[in-house]
Amino acid sequence: MASIRVTDRDGVEHVVEGQPGLKLMETLREFDYGVTAICGGLCSCATCHVLVEPEWLSKLPAPQGDEKELLVELQHYDPARSRLSCQVEFNEALDGIQLTVAADE
Repeated sequence: MASIRVTDRDGVEHVVEGQPGLKLMETLREFDYGVTAICGGLCSCATCHVLVEPEWLSKLPAPQGDEKELLVELQHYDPARSRLSCQVEFNEALDGIQLTVAADE
C-alpha cells in the first residue's frame, strides 16, 4: 500500500492510502481533513492548499502558471512549502509523502 501522511487542520496526523495516477486532492477530499476542493481540481479555488514537508519537495514538479498565481494570493502562503493538491499527481515515488492541510482562508 502506498501511503500519504497528512496532518489535518486540528494537528492530527493520519496515514491514508495513496492511489497512483490520482491527484493528491482526489484522495484528500474524501476525508474530513479540510481539503474541500470546491472547483473539483480545475486549479481555480485554492481550497486544496497543502504544505508539503521540505524533504518531499524535490520529488514534485515545480508549480506552474495558474497554481503559482493562486498560491501567492493566499494569506497562509508559504513560498517554500505551499502547493495545490489538485496539481500534484500521486505516484510510487511519493509513497510516504508528508503534508499538512493549510489553514482555512
